[in-house]
Amino acid sequence: MENLFSHSEDALSGHTVPAESLEPVVYTVTVPGPVAQAFAGFTDHTHLWWPMESNSVFGTGSYVEFEDILVLETADDGRTAVWGSLDDWQPPLSFHASWYPGTTALWSTELRVAFRAVPEGTEVRLVHDGWEGAEDPAATRAASAESWPAVLDRFVRFMGGTGSEPR
Repeated sequence: MENLFSHSEDALSGHTVPAESLEPVVYTVTVPGPVAQAFAGFTDHTHLWWPMESNSVFGTGSYVEFEDILVLETADDGRTAVWGSLDDWQPPLSFHASWYPGTTALWSTELRVAFRAVPEGTEVRLVHDGWEGAEDPAATRAASAESWPAVLDRFVRFMGGTGSEPR
């Protein structure tokens, strides 16, 4: 099963898809509570909800955190992997990162997460694109499209929501 950290060849097509023709991956979820609480849950408490067993470099036992301008995974033995660098930090409304978990900044994509008040709590909208920056754009996009729903569902449940397929 591919995940956010997979960069394998597109087995279905067997050919390269031009990165500029790849659509962004966009998912929206709603969590209970105010915007500031949702932003803090996503960025300050990532280590409590992120599915490390399926979406990490080092696996179970490691943890992820937003630290200064980086998104960083730390293994239980102290090794670290940078997942991304934050280049637009607007708490509690949004952040933007150059995103490259499991690879290098040379192969980064773009990740933007925005938080907006709605009657039910906070709408969290994730947009992942910039596929032209990935080593294998089509495979990276496919892996991201497959993995983000489970990641966001875990966040919704952490925030006290019922969890459901992101839209």
